[in-house]
Amino acid sequence: MGDVARLAGVSSQTVSRVSNGFAGVTEDTRRQVLAAMRELGYRPNSAARALRRGEFRTLGVITFSLSTLGNIRTLDAIATSAAREGYAVTLLPVAVPTQDEVNGAFSRLGELAVDAVIVIMEVHLLDAATVSLPPGVQVVVADSDAGDRYTVVDTDQAGGARDAVRHLLELGHRTVWHLAGPEDSFAAQRRANAWRATLDEACGWRQAPPLVRGDWSAESGYRAGLRIAEEPDCTAVFVANDQMALGLLRALHERGRRVPADVSVVGFDDIPEAASFLPPLTTVHQDFAEVGRLCVEGVLSKMREGAGDVAAAYDGQGQGTTLVPTRLVRRRSTAPPPGDR
Repeated sequence: MGDVARLAGVSSQTVSRVSNGFAGVTEDTRRQVLAAMRELGYRPNSAARALRRGEFRTLGVITFSLSTLGNIRTLDAIATSAAREGYAVTLLPVAVPTQDEVNGAFSRLGELAVDAVIVIMEVHLLDAATVSLPPGVQVVVADSDAGDRYTVVDTDQAGGARDAVRHLLELGHRTVWHLAGPEDSFAAQRRANAWRATLDEACGWRQAPPLVRGDWSAESGYRAGLRIAEEPDCTAVFVANDQMALGLLRALHERGRRVPADVSVVGFDDIPEAASFLPPLTTVHQDFAEVGRLCVEGVLSKMREGAGDVAAAYDGQGQGTTLVPTRLVRRRSTAPPPGDR
């Protein structure tokens, strides 16, 4: 730093301010210092900076699956938001969601020197009595039903599912079938519960169709779709994600059931390819970028405020929980039932 200061003709304090991105330095001086850094090959010592400041400018992210689209897009949004705040991200995938694996993940992240942790936890793990996150660690959880114990950021799963089912009922369909996600998924359960509650509220006396399950994959949607296609009274299906909806569309096509002339289909996620399905898919849009931003904002707030309660920093529903709104994107995969046209 002293060599850079001498070459640039400034003080070491000015070099420090430039390397740390602080204000109070003119643009000409900043360019002069950066040119001296490049000439001398100077790079700030992050380890020394961490010891001096007591922070590493790194967030740890623990996730239990990189195979689902939602987790991948949430992770991407977290990394983008962290970089915008000047933080790096250290990713630690956990193969088996157990208490030992969670504790081991936190231990490994501690060795890797992170300031706080964001947990992307789709499965029902935090609800189990045997599983808890280590005390004294600043944590924000994405996609979980643990707002009474942790700071949680999640999409409004129930609200999105209600909008999807109501859209189909308002088109005139007497009932709506549901192709749900895996049973251990928090998001899948929230969407399925909202589907059934919306049907009960709107149809009352009518019995809801049997719930059909997939595993989030297009292949599972195809297999379930072959079964659904054999139901002559089925005119509308709400699918828990767009990838399963893609498989369902293929199955319906192979069985001669036209979409939306015979069967209307609504998905969930609004993946970039949804508009290119045949027909373009009506679906529920999730704002993954906002979920990631709020996760980073939440964990940074906890770091600044210490271990105190930061629930007041959130405007979501429920203690410690922020729900990011969804919106229904209407395309060409939905229409009134055949008898109403």
